[in-house]
Amino acid sequence: MPEPAADQAFADAFVPEDEAVEDAREAAHQFGIDAVSPAVGAALALAAAARPAGSIVEIGTGAGVSGLWLLKGAPDAVLTTIDEDLDVHQVARAIFQRAGHPARRTRLITGPADEVLPRMNEGAYDLVFVDAGWESVRAHVDGALRLVRPGGSVLVAHVLQRGRTADPVLRDPETVTYRELLRDVRERTDLLAGLSTVGDGLLHVVRR
Repeated sequence: MPEPAADQAFADAFVPEDEAVEDAREAAHQFGIDAVSPAVGAALALAAAARPAGSIVEIGTGAGVSGLWLLKGAPDAVLTTIDEDLDVHQVARAIFQRAGHPARRTRLITGPADEVLPRMNEGAYDLVFVDAGWESVRAHVDGALRLVRPGGSVLVAHVLQRGRTADPVLRDPETVTYRELLRDVRERTDLLAGLSTVGDGLLHVVRR
């Protein structure tokens, strides 16, 4: 049987990335940002296309890799993307423009997500993608679930932590945080949740 690493490499190569995403990925590398893998990007595009999404929120812009994938799935959507780092926002804005996405469809908000999310309209968005650090991920998921309308999706990256989340021996705060997040969404009757092993783990939650 193929090794898991070989499966991941095959999945990453299945949907080639265009020049804009390659530029964004290179910029992310220069900033030391752990951008989503190509396979995760493809999953984001599929989720955005499925409804299709007209209004998307992204928590954690990075250099624009995941935002480009989301817009690939929903090219007519308005993407609101939030990040604390002004420098990466400037890079992402330029990359979005070079990729042909007009400024009116890419709204970049620079600031802490825990301050921005409460000011956004409840139940007004089709999809929210959370790519945040472990310290804030649970609060951001709660905020994301407030923002999506019934039938809307919340996707969360890096939830498997390269195999750490599934290891019951590990009890460090980071691992426990992701484990508790998965438990909480699984047990909520108002949510439908699924977990994919693509990339570093992608949680997909739909608000009933």
